[in-house]
Parts: sequence; structure tokens; C-alpha cells
Amino acid sequence: MVFIGLIILLAAVDLCVKKVIEEQDDASFPKELEGTGGKITLHKSHNPGFSFGVLKDQPMYVLMVPLAVASFLGGMLVCLLQKKGHITEKLALSITLGGAISNLYDRIKRRYVVDYFSIQYGKLKKVIFNLGDMFIIVGAGIFMISEIIRAIKER
Repeated sequence: MVFIGLIILLAAVDLCVKKVIEEQDDASFPKELEGTGGKITLHKSHNPGFSFGVLKDQPMYVLMVPLAVASFLGGMLVCLLQKKGHITEKLALSITLGGAISNLYDRIKRRYVVDYFSIQYGKLKKVIFNLGDMFIIVGAGIFMISEIIRAIKER
């Protein structure tokens, strides 16, 4: 139950931030996020496609692929929840699903994903993210590292 709660919490946090961003005037962006010393810039960006707007002219594909992936990951988590242990994998899938569900909600309700911050470092300056994207990256990273460690231990 903890893992389901984590999914809901992470998706809700991202959706709440997106709501706040959406309610603000477009003209007020971009702007520096206070307290970051200029390292994070807030934006109000609508992305109807995958990352960097890829396939933005194919809305059904852009909706169905994330739906299929989220469903697969949810199925993996349901199978793991029935087993003892596997805490790291359960955590990784829960974090990933929190972000995926938030972005999937956007795709279904808004027909675009709200992206709202960029990290002012090197080439990352050009990329606008949302917390859901970060959750997906962190969850996938945790899962990948746990699988590498498992494979090394099995040798």
C-alpha cells in the first residue's frame, strides 16, 4: 500500500505544480525560481509530443505509447507487490509510475504535457522539464542500477 500511496503522492505533487503554472499569465515567463541563484528557470511550456516535441503531429501515437508503457510498468509493480522483498524495484517502479501517470493525465485531459522548469547548466538550458519527467528519470535510474547490482551478484 505504501508504494501505491507514493505513486499517488508524486503524481499529485506534479499535477499541483502544473496547475499553479497553468494559472499564471504567459507573459510572466520565463522567470528565475527564487532561491536557486539563477540555476533554475521557470517556464510555461505546452508539449503535445514526446520529448522535444517529437511526433507532435501524431496525437494518438503520443497518447497510446505512454499508456501502454505505464500499463506494462503497473503490471510489473502489481506482480512484485505480491512478493516479499524487491523493495528497490518496487520503489523504482513507483517513482517512475508517479511521473508517468502525471504526464499521462496531461496527455488525456489537456492534449499536451505542461513542462515548467529548466536547469541553467550547459546544454540542459534548452530543455524544459516537469517533476514527472524527473520522477521517470530517477525511477528508471534506480531500477537500472538495481538490475546491474543484481546481475553482478549472480555472477
